[in-house]
Amino acid sequence: MTTSTAIAHPNIAFIKYWGNRDERLRLPANGSISMNLDGLFTRTQVAFDSHLDGDKLILNDASAPDETLQRVRTILDEVRRLSGVTHFARVESRNNFPSGVGIASSASAFAALSLAASAAAGLELSEAHLSRLARLGSGSACRSVPAGFVEWLLGTGDLDSYAVSIASPDHWKLIDCVAVISREHKITGSTEGHRLAATSPLQEPRVADAPRRLDLCRQAILARDFDALARVVELDSHLMHAVMMTSTPALLYWEPATLTVMHAVRAWRGNGLPVCYTIDAGPNVHVLCEAAISEQIAARLNTIDGVQEVLVAGPGGPAHLEA
Repeated sequence: MTTSTAIAHPNIAFIKYWGNRDERLRLPANGSISMNLDGLFTRTQVAFDSHLDGDKLILNDASAPDETLQRVRTILDEVRRLSGVTHFARVESRNNFPSGVGIASSASAFAALSLAASAAAGLELSEAHLSRLARLGSGSACRSVPAGFVEWLLGTGDLDSYAVSIASPDHWKLIDCVAVISREHKITGSTEGHRLAATSPLQEPRVADAPRRLDLCRQAILARDFDALARVVELDSHLMHAVMMTSTPALLYWEPATLTVMHAVRAWRGNGLPVCYTIDAGPNVHVLCEAAISEQIAARLNTIDGVQEVLVAGPGGPAHLEA
């Protein structure tokens, strides 16, 4: 039996991934940019064992549903193909943050799984190859493989659609104050949401404008220009949710408290505080600011009705094996 354990961080997308041009390979409709979230993580252990009669998945101390196990098998089967290992695997995974609520739990989960499984099978994959492997389980997982501020390259196919670091974690002391409004697992997950994206009349223009937004976001990060980042991040978030709301059927992830937080953040910025928001596929709001005011912002968020807690995370490192 060979065992390896890996840790990976979730990420918050500044320029969103929504919609695939190839569903099986999870090739995105547009490129995206994100930041890994330090302090939030998934820890995954993989053991290939000759005594197992099938792949087993334990997720947060409970047996995982068949749909989740099948996604995990996609990674395990590719690792077995690459390595020649023929045994089934036991996978144990745990998050230290809520799952399935728009905090990219699948991103950290499949990044950690890809590294742990490949290491347990004796593979030493390059960062690009590991990113491509993680992408097969969850598109956003490819962005949780490299460190810090990350761009997922659109690419032309499987071989060149992967994520790269565009700035290290210590490049900018940007903080994500995650206003947790709900811990309930969302009814329509991101995988199904990606399939619905093309039914919205707004998806095509959103995708067409993505290269411009990517350039603006990349430049803002490299220049540490918060005002420029705030403008493009909020625009991109609004565009993605507009696509969700105009899909068939419509996806309405926001709760009343989601809007309350959004209005509060806009009011704070109007009064001179450098702060902005972005929202992934869920009701929880990621409120971005620089480290100097992060405690103040977190305290303000905690006073808003409907906010259950605030998770605070700076830029995180790459997926890595546990020592």
